[in-house]
Amino acid sequence: MYGNPRKIISDNGTTFKNAKIVEFAKKHKIEWRYSSIYNPRANGLAEAFNKVLIKILCKTVGVNHRNWHEKLPEAPWAYRITYRTPTQATPYSLVYGTEAVLPIEVELPSLRVAMASEIPLTKQMQLRLQELDGMDERRLAAQQNLELYQARMTRAYEKLSRVRAFRKGELVLVLRRPITGRHHGPKFAPNWEGPYIIDQVYDGGAYLLADQEGNHPISPINGRYLKKYYGQNYPGNPYKRQNREKESLTDDWAESCVGIEQLFE
Repeated sequence: MYGNPRKIISDNGTTFKNAKIVEFAKKHKIEWRYSSIYNPRANGLAEAFNKVLIKILCKTVGVNHRNWHEKLPEAPWAYRITYRTPTQATPYSLVYGTEAVLPIEVELPSLRVAMASEIPLTKQMQLRLQELDGMDERRLAAQQNLELYQARMTRAYEKLSRVRAFRKGELVLVLRRPITGRHHGPKFAPNWEGPYIIDQVYDGGAYLLADQEGNHPISPINGRYLKKYYGQNYPGNPYKRQNREKESLTDDWAESCVGIEQLFE
């Protein structure tokens, strides 16, 4: 009804990360993005609605929680007609251009229902068309309110945290994370493994790592689970070789300049 989405964000589960999903996204021209592994912020963003849905069901189901499937259609309806602080509007109004009429407003007529019953049909149609014409402006205002709200939350978080930033070619260590299933070891094994090379830097603090052979052993990971490696550089780092070649060329150029100065002394 509203067309295909332009972007979809999901976790790294096999349900979403497989050849059929890639083919489906390519067919419908959808940009499918995956959250960085073991990053609660990104995963929470992808599953925010599920968290709200569970909270609503916990308040409406019975004591034994066996009738949750009967209350499931009511939970999304409650979410859609509830005022959201980030957008300063209800999801229902952003889709249909007007607020929903609750059943209780029909049983006990509210002010707007009573006024609407007295307005002629032609006038109601004109008012409805005006509401539909103003939907784009309302959605734009909701988008601006959402961006301002996210900016305030980001500033509040950054005051209490220290952001780690790495550049392409740097050597880093990776925190062992039991959730990935590939970091099992003895009890007294080190908490960090590596070093790895920063092969690519993404927006939002995610990094793609490469090993000494140039392979990518893990998916893009958030910088919260990385720290700088200060040991000796192993020869498999192509970025360090490029830096050494540039340094040698700079040293040769400096020596030639010194030799020219000695000729004119």
